[in-house]
Amino acid sequence: MYVSADLNQGAVLYANRSSIDTWEKFKITEFGGSSPSPDYKTLVWSDEFNGSSLDTSNWTCEIGTGHNGWGNNELQYYTDRPENVRVSGGHLIITARRENYGGRNYTSARIKTQGKRNWTYGRIEARIKIPTGQGLWPAFWMLGESFSQVSWPYCGEIDIMEHINNESVTHGTIHWSDHNGNYAYYGGATWNLDFSQFHVYSIEWSPSSIKWFVDGNQFFEANIANGINGTDEFHKPFFIILNLAVGGNWPGSPNSSTPFPAEMLVDYVRVYQ
Repeated sequence: MYVSADLNQGAVLYANRSSIDTWEKFKITEFGGSSPSPDYKTLVWSDEFNGSSLDTSNWTCEIGTGHNGWGNNELQYYTDRPENVRVSGGHLIITARRENYGGRNYTSARIKTQGKRNWTYGRIEARIKIPTGQGLWPAFWMLGESFSQVSWPYCGEIDIMEHINNESVTHGTIHWSDHNGNYAYYGGATWNLDFSQFHVYSIEWSPSSIKWFVDGNQFFEANIANGINGTDEFHKPFFIILNLAVGGNWPGSPNSSTPFPAEMLVDYVRVYQ
């Protein structure tokens, strides 16, 4: 299932009844609404990227193409080379390149805190400047620490920020398996952003809800109180992922207009509780 939210029109749920191109529209009755957030002001962890290399006490680089292109038919080969991931000038820089490497035509990087840092609840935020172009898919997101044991989507996924192609939209979404074992997702979007600039992308994640923000402005909320609709996994530890994918089912493939090399710059990642 998929939900898009227009701040002027509210949220609408789309449930796939037959094929990916046939959708039926429903009004939201079980999610949404507004709930007060805890006052998350204590900085409990951060990476300010002020050094000269990636801090391996915090991060691990994914290597390779994953299973079926990381489950999305993505086109890149992830590496830990400085050509794809480096720390310089106070920024983490993830670079996607058009090049032949590892049997693929593109390279990039994906880093994660899995097995090193994880959190349950809090304000998770990063200041990021993302690239735009056909086939580019930058993301700042989280997976449940149980991923290695139960796999996706049973571990749960929180997409704090995703962007594709040349849209002026960023997306915030949760993915999980409901009480019946069915895959489900629920999310919203914010419009008309200038991606030539840095923006602060964040969630406020509490026992009752997950709220999404860009530059401090809330644009979406999901109710997870008491594990509603099978959202129990969102009350367990999650780890952070930053990556820049190329191609895949959602954005489609790059074309001749796609700017390579493409850089995703991260000023900082911070966690408050």
